[in-house]
Amino acid sequence: MQQLMSAITLGVSDLVRAKRFYQGGFGWASVFENEEIAFYQMNGFVLGTFLKPSFAQDMKRPAFQPDGAYALAHNVPEKGGVVPVMDKLISAGGSLLRAADAPPHGGFRGYVADPDGHAWEIAWNPSWPIDANGYVTFGV
Repeated sequence: MQQLMSAITLGVSDLVRAKRFYQGGFGWASVFENEEIAFYQMNGFVLGTFLKPSFAQDMKRPAFQPDGAYALAHNVPEKGGVVPVMDKLISAGGSLLRAADAPPHGGFRGYVADPDGHAWEIAWNPSWPIDANGYVTFGV
């Protein structure tokens, strides 16, 4: 089996509010949307935001578990890009989880939650280069 991920879908309570965050905050354009879902073409996978009741019905899962221990990440190519991205996301409806600082393992990062509580790490890591297509390569 190939080591790949095709899509990440996030359950949201209000699609208009979610689009304000992802389109207005990150500046991403949707490639498809209707009254229940919006899809964003990423570099190598698709991100979906799906209204929670419709998403639960689609999975045949009666109730979602409480928010789990995970974070999505958006890496930037320069240290100075972390705070401006976080500020833009907060102004688009996100909330600050952790102000940007330098973790013990290196780099620079902070955390913002989208309007539905999904955690996003906004990070710069000098050991993880980002190519012209936005692909990040793990490095140490």
